[in-house]
Amino acid sequence: VQLVESGGGSAQTGGSLRLSCAHSPYFYNKYCMGWFRQVAGKEREGVAAIDSDGMTSYADSVKGRFTISKDNAKNTLYLQMNSLKPEDTAMYYCAAQFCHESSYLLNVMRKGPTALDEVGQGTMVTVSS
Repeated sequence: VQLVESGGGSAQTGGSLRLSCAHSPYFYNKYCMGWFRQVAGKEREGVAAIDSDGMTSYADSVKGRFTISKDNAKNTLYLQMNSLKPEDTAMYYCAAQFCHESSYLLNVMRKGPTALDEVGQGTMVTVSS
């Protein structure tokens, strides 16, 4: 297992959570990393992505509220989620893909695990009103 998420849980509307994804150092170079979310019965959504140059891309639904970042020294990817809304409730997955631009991964994540090089087991986020 090369991607392990943590940090999910419950929050109230307007609250914050930070997700973490511990990963192998293998994903430092030439890989983009990101987060996507899934709600049963709904379309999968790419939430945020970051490439090896540190360039980021976000879904319109989370722009200005979520921030993706990585700490190479700790082999960890983060997703800081602020101003949470009930519609943010979902299972969140960490993903890694060989790519050059974060916008590419943001789009590919909609296709799900079979289109991605590596996916974590997911962590649940629940936001109550």
